[in-house]
Amino acid sequence: MRTRYSFSLIAILFISLSSCVSPEKLVEHGNYEAAIEVAARRLAGKKNKKTRLVLALEEAFQKANQRDLSAADRLKRQNRPENWARIHEHYLSIRKRQEAVAPLLPLVSKEGIKANFRFVKVDELEMESREKAAEFHYAEAKRLLRDARQGEDRLAARRAYAELDRIRQYFSRYREVEQLQEEALYLGTTHILVSMRQEAPVAIPNAFERELTAMAVQDLNSQWKVYHTRPVEGLHYDYEVAMRINRIEISPGLVREREYEETAVVEDGWEYVLDANGNVAKDSLGNDITQPREVTVRALILENYQNKTARVSGRLEFVDRSTDNLIHTEPMFAEAVFENYAATFRGDKRALSKQSRQRIGNQPVPFPSEEMLLLQAVERLKPFVKREIAGARRMI
Repeated sequence: MRTRYSFSLIAILFISLSSCVSPEKLVEHGNYEAAIEVAARRLAGKKNKKTRLVLALEEAFQKANQRDLSAADRLKRQNRPENWARIHEHYLSIRKRQEAVAPLLPLVSKEGIKANFRFVKVDELEMESREKAAEFHYAEAKRLLRDARQGEDRLAARRAYAELDRIRQYFSRYREVEQLQEEALYLGTTHILVSMRQEAPVAIPNAFERELTAMAVQDLNSQWKVYHTRPVEGLHYDYEVAMRINRIEISPGLVREREYEETAVVEDGWEYVLDANGNVAKDSLGNDITQPREVTVRALILENYQNKTARVSGRLEFVDRSTDNLIHTEPMFAEAVFENYAATFRGDKRALSKQSRQRIGNQPVPFPSEEMLLLQAVERLKPFVKREIAGARRMI
């Protein structure tokens, strides 16, 4: 509640302060855009327009346009192709400013003073700067793509893609930008193969490898990184994430029986309270005093416990395929455990603990197959592998 109140107070203060801002003061401090915005807002729709606002808008408009024109000319004189984008921004600012003021014209104050706005013919200037800026980015992209092709430089390809993307702010369609971006995307993409290598000295079912390599690694993909769990013929892989399985252990089905007793003190009816003389005690009204009778009850439990375990372990290796260098390794382990409790009892049911009550009535069941347990272990291994791959994005 306090936070919401604070935000509301800040919003009210901001509105109050902005309404008190003097366009003249903004002009004095060189904040021409703010002065234009404030003055235009206060003049719009007003029949009797204040002279000071009309003059402030006129002055801010002229000075802002002159500042942009001077900056554009200065950048032109430097004769550097990379300046055209900034030159275009200055001309674009002039256009937007003139479009904002145009609806107010003719602008005459209530004292009859008419503002004189000298509009700049910016169309040709803006078109020239747009074409020159696009031409510069296009040339830069072509140069970077050439470097990417020759040196297999992924970073150069990605920079080329960005240069081509900048052209879209000037032209929606320009030369063969789309085809060049496709090539830049291809050259700049890192392809990572996620594979499994079975090195354990035991035979494993085909479904084991199929399930382990069926991870949904596609959700780890980004613009410049693509993960594959099945190799694509003819595709060069930059990195490989190898799941090396070097140990698989499956325990035999274990059956263990045990017999144990549980006791509990419970209420069982009532009994008279005796006084010091062994007589039935009386209350203040002469009534016999009674109390709950507590007894100890017992139950003998015969428990049948079944257990079978599958363990899969190995290491996760990140390999640079261009150099065959191991750049990172991480141990991995997963376990699937089957457990079943079945129990019967003799004696008083009230003596049973909550845990024993849950097991009473259960029956022994067939052990799961080794393949089923292995596949359960695989399911537990997948999230670990995906987390490790996601965490290693900076390395690959």
